[in-house]
Amino acid sequence: MLRPCIGRFQHVVTPLLPPLSACPISRPPPLRNMSEAKKEEAKGLTDAEAREACGEPDASTKDFIFQQTMFRIKDPRVSLDFYTRVLGMRLLKKLDFPSMKFSLFFMGFEKAEDIPSDPADCTAWTFSRKATLELTHNWGTENDPEQSYHNGNKPPQGFGHIGLAVPDVYKACERFKELKVPFVKEPDAGKMKGLAFIQDPDGYWIEILSPKPMAAIGK
Repeated sequence: MLRPCIGRFQHVVTPLLPPLSACPISRPPPLRNMSEAKKEEAKGLTDAEAREACGEPDASTKDFIFQQTMFRIKDPRVSLDFYTRVLGMRLLKKLDFPSMKFSLFFMGFEKAEDIPSDPADCTAWTFSRKATLELTHNWGTENDPEQSYHNGNKPPQGFGHIGLAVPDVYKACERFKELKVPFVKEPDAGKMKGLAFIQDPDGYWIEILSPKPMAAIGK
């Protein structure tokens, strides 16, 4: 019969382990540094790569135009005043949809005498204009103090801005300042000089640029 031999283990010495604080711990680099490294490695397309990525427009698209950009707005009275009095656009057409409780306001840089007086003709004409701005008002939002819209420039970022070409950026911005228009970037702020960003009543960004000075960017 076998009996446990306890005595043989009585003099076994257990080695002492160093305290945890003395052990070097290998940690991965901070995520911020890893992200920065990836950004440094990232590269944009070359001119040749950009051209290669583009297809030749199909013949069936020859009459396509860029017709509209849509912004949701909180208060049409405030937005209509801004886009007409401040930016110089005109209201081309208003469309109401009572069953769905919303209205559309189409804005653009057109002459008053060119806007058709007949409602149906005006609608068709409006939808044939290039680069109009469609302001969408869901009825009642103007009375909701909690209502606001994401402008695309706060996280998560997406949509950026629309742009207006003006004869003189500095003169235009002087007037905007007098009218208390909020600025995101003034003409001489930041690395890109000679262009500005303002905000409309809902916080959407609008780039203010002048075509000729922009030529320096494309060199």
